[in-house]
Amino acid sequence: MQLVVGRIGRAHGIKGEVTVEVRTDEPELRLAPGAVLATDPASTGPLTIESGRVHSGRLLLRFEGVRDRTGAEALRNTLLIADVDPDELPEEEDEYYDHQLMDLDVVTADGVEVGRITEISHLPTQDLFIVERPDGSEVMIPFVSEIVTEIDLEEQRAVITPPPGLIDDQAEIAASRDAEAIDDQAEIASSRDAEAES
Repeated sequence: MQLVVGRIGRAHGIKGEVTVEVRTDEPELRLAPGAVLATDPASTGPLTIESGRVHSGRLLLRFEGVRDRTGAEALRNTLLIADVDPDELPEEEDEYYDHQLMDLDVVTADGVEVGRITEISHLPTQDLFIVERPDGSEVMIPFVSEIVTEIDLEEQRAVITPPPGLIDDQAEIAASRDAEAIDDQAEIASSRDAEAES
């Protein structure tokens, strides 16, 4: 199975290094020196990682055969793709690879269908499930243990206990609109009463 593990950004310096947007939870394994990666577009690869380092919070890689800024710039926006055994599991028990989570059905603890995971977004602070609802809209669900209480790969589902407003925000908006309308009607009625008394 092939998985996208990074995207090459801009060149860094003049010796062929590039910044890399990491798209894997295991960069030390997937983006280690000696790793050979397929690419998209395929014409720029395969690429073999010669060295890597972290600079100002960003991963910098140098590839074999890329020695200058011009060569590095030519790789910009290239996707880096690793071959991964589909049966391989992360080392930690409560960790998952993106491909294991894609297309899982998302349901609440009381069995209400929320939708299907179509994307996992890796943010600096946490990961998010992008979930497509049955009506075609999307909702973002933080992948944290307080909200995602169970991942059942056999049943192909993720069970969540969402806080108020996370998935039922449309209902809340409607309810707040109704509450505003009731408040407005109450204000009109009280001002009419005041006018009538004067």
